Amino acid sequence: MNLPNRLTVLRVIMVPFFVFFMLSDVGGAANKWIALALFVTASLTDLLDGKIARKYGLVTNFGKFMDPLADKLLVCSAMICLIPSGKLNTAVVIVIIAREFIISGFRLVASDSGIVIAASYWGKFKTVFQMAMIIVLIADFGGVFDLIGEVLVWIALALTVISLIDYIVKNREVLTHGGM
Repeated sequence: MNLPNRLTVLRVIMVPFFVFFMLSDVGGAANKWIALALFVTASLTDLLDGKIARKYGLVTNFGKFMDPLADKLLVCSAMICLIPSGKLNTAVVIVIIAREFIISGFRLVASDSGIVIAASYWGKFKTVFQMAMIIVLIADFGGVFDLIGEVLVWIALALTVISLIDYIVKNREVLTHGGM
């Protein structure tokens, strides 16, 4: 298994530990910071695995499948963990997760038709803003950071919808020829 794929697997392994520290009181006040460190580290592996895979020609089918899945697991888990604290609205989380299911289904139908749907820049921007939003919301520094967190929520939500529309418009042949 090459380095990018190992980083992807590491990200998947980190998710349950992240969730544990987000939702338990085992470490007391340190839980938030442990969870934040795990989330930031996992997010950095997302950045690194793709760069390394493309730079050194290490792109694999495993990586193409697991990298977006690992991202979805990390981001969706984090957003769900933020709901009970009131830092993230349930409706926002539902819209974002619904988009992920729609795009995953869309990609599945496309792959059955021999079409590969690559990640778009809108989708990449969406992921970056979602991760930034989650970091700010977990850190919970208060003051101006509350406003920054709120702005990031709205930007992430907007990019989620824009990237969904972008995927559908650019790949509409999947809807007409993919059996949908």
